[in-house]
Amino acid sequence: MEFKLATDKKPAGDQPQAIEKLVKGIKNGETHQTLLGVTGSGKTYTAANVIQQIGKPALVIAHNKTLAAQLAQEYRDFFPENAVHFFVSYYDYYQPEAYMPTSDTYIEKEAQINEEIDRLRHASTQALLTRKDVIIVASVSCIYGLGAPAEYLKRHMKIERGFKTTRADMLRRLIDMYFERTNADLVPGHFRAVGNTIEIMPTNERVIYRLGFTGDSVTSITKIDAITRAIIEESETFFLFPAKHFVTPEHERKIAIEEIQQELEVQLAKFKSEGKLLEAERLRRRTQHDLALMREVGYCNGIENYSRHFDRRKSGEAPYTLLSYFPHKEDGTPDFITIIDESHVSIPQINGMYAGDRSRKDTLVEFGFRLPSAVDNRPLKFAEFEANIGQRIYTSATPGKYEYEKAAESGIGMVEQIIRPTGLVDPAIDIRPITEVGTYPGQIKDFIDEAEKVIKGGARVLTTTLTKKMAEDLSEFLTERGISTKYIHSDVDTIERIEILTDFRRGKFDCLVGVNLLREGLDLPEVELVAILDADKQGFLRSETALIQTIGRAARNVNGRVILYADEMTPALDKAIGETTRRRNRQLAYNKEHGITPKTIAKEIKSITDQMRTEHDETVDTLLKVDMDLFQKNPKGVLKEKKRQMDEAVAILDFETAAIIRDEIRILEASVTKKSKKKTTK
Repeated sequence: MEFKLATDKKPAGDQPQAIEKLVKGIKNGETHQTLLGVTGSGKTYTAANVIQQIGKPALVIAHNKTLAAQLAQEYRDFFPENAVHFFVSYYDYYQPEAYMPTSDTYIEKEAQINEEIDRLRHASTQALLTRKDVIIVASVSCIYGLGAPAEYLKRHMKIERGFKTTRADMLRRLIDMYFERTNADLVPGHFRAVGNTIEIMPTNERVIYRLGFTGDSVTSITKIDAITRAIIEESETFFLFPAKHFVTPEHERKIAIEEIQQELEVQLAKFKSEGKLLEAERLRRRTQHDLALMREVGYCNGIENYSRHFDRRKSGEAPYTLLSYFPHKEDGTPDFITIIDESHVSIPQINGMYAGDRSRKDTLVEFGFRLPSAVDNRPLKFAEFEANIGQRIYTSATPGKYEYEKAAESGIGMVEQIIRPTGLVDPAIDIRPITEVGTYPGQIKDFIDEAEKVIKGGARVLTTTLTKKMAEDLSEFLTERGISTKYIHSDVDTIERIEILTDFRRGKFDCLVGVNLLREGLDLPEVELVAILDADKQGFLRSETALIQTIGRAARNVNGRVILYADEMTPALDKAIGETTRRRNRQLAYNKEHGITPKTIAKEIKSITDQMRTEHDETVDTLLKVDMDLFQKNPKGVLKEKKRQMDEAVAILDFETAAIIRDEIRILEASVTKKSKKKTTK
């Protein structure tokens, strides 16, 4: 399929020339291009037009999960008929394994996996291996190790009616593909055998495929709603991929285990020759325990530390990552385009990943907690990252040194997108003192006064602090003062962050407090006031780039304005105000020349979590259609039975089903109340 951009919008402002230059650069073979696009100029729309015209799979990299989720939703709106997927780290909580020699403290790895994000990751890799019209929006987790795509693809099955296999053989195949058998409710990556059928829930979607067997062949494939058990359709065929990305054939697993044993013996000899007897014993016990588990159950905690052996890689060789799943030409060069969003943050973040990981691993190896091969379970080095992505476009309102250098090297130069199609100008900036001076009451009281005015007019307020603790304390203080407020920072779970931002746009609360997560790329056109507290405190969060980005959050609203609380003018403040003023004057001149009246960006409020809620609501609607006829005949009997079903679901800890039945009961009870009120009125 081709990429089909579903919008009535036409490129405007600086967008047409930016699209033309970027497309020309890619067709001319340019590896690096930089799009300097001011906040609100439609950089994502420009990139979407480039993807459509080039017609190759695209990787969009964002520097955090929240921004990635927002971009994924935007690209889904632009390309509803194409495969747009979301790929971020599946950890809600992650404490890496570490050792601190100074205090002799060993910290064991702790992780909490988000199953929904894991499902989305599988959907991403499976889309890349089965179709061409794919856009993957990813965080920097895309440079971390993932299973070999060749083995992942090799182990998938195309199951169709008439497929020759017995029920017993299919059970063995599923186990071999890392699916787990269960007798309870199905979750992704599990299956159960019921009579002469097998029910499977794949890793990439929340539906059940029921396979019916007669003799030595599959005679029916039924696609079933996982919650209501309603039949969706009778299918002719479907593709089933392994339940895990790390897939190793049995014979290669045996070879890997032998190599791990050999590496252990070499490292033990080294430790003993150096007189490190404690380290040798520690390593021997840990590794022998892991090897025993690998032989018996094929898995152990921390198995990723042995990934080099299982992947058949040489020492120092780059790991497989999400990038490996994208298409490549016969000579091995990438055959896709990469868009690095907010590149001034994303590029340094990617560049710093390897060094931090290597330092921690070297310590673990030195003190006998891990074998030397553990260092090859790592993110890509920056040079490896550059070699493994396709032709790339860096997009930012404040490009960094790296992007400027690459723009200078290219034949295209810096592509500027300063003029906004909406005519919106960069916000007016007001500088006020932090401490109480004359008629100014100090930053917090002054901010509250200004926020109350904006909220009274129906708009929203955004403010940034320097620390997480300050964000939490300020949020609590504002709430006590009657301003409906929430905070957001890196400790808030991924899905919750997305929901908070969506609720903010929908007006469920009026003021959002944050730290640096509120800077790059967040699209919040309802925000009329941005207040930057302690704006003169020099450092990363108050650098020229950070200030310009934060100021830009008010550039999507026609009444947008910014208050900078500062007692002195720092070089960063001076430069940020100067650049904002330059852009503002250029847009004002363009508006005057073309007779444009600026308008606030009107953008439908959506969230990647809406899809999850929609599935819940659709399931409730399906149940109501099935039960309504019987309910009209016997309301009390149906309600009693529904409450029994809900209690039964709770008893077996099936809270998802219980929640659906609960919502159905509420609707049915409401209809009874409505009828009784009508009778009373008559």
